[in-house]
Amino acid sequence: MLTGKQKRFLRSEAHHLQPVFQIGKSGLTEAVIAQIEEALEAKELIKVNILQNCDEDKNEIAAKLEARDGLEIVQVIGNMLILYKESKEKKQIQLP
Repeated sequence: MLTGKQKRFLRSEAHHLQPVFQIGKSGLTEAVIAQIEEALEAKELIKVNILQNCDEDKNEIAAKLEARDGLEIVQVIGNMLILYKESKEKKQIQLP
């Protein structure tokens, strides 16, 4: 669980990032979740864009992702999710 200070730090780090994934018409599938987890292992902090044609609610998607082991939702803003997961092998971000 991230503290408020850690979330503020991660939001500032994510400000300049571009979305890595887009969730569209097919919604959040297991294949997309696996790709998101691979990207998080490599980068630790990513943005995911939820397209307008997605049938699932952004908060439902965030809840499904947050249920994954170690995955944290930093922020849900508009149709964008900011995700963080500490990397096991390539730790790059030092949390305050």
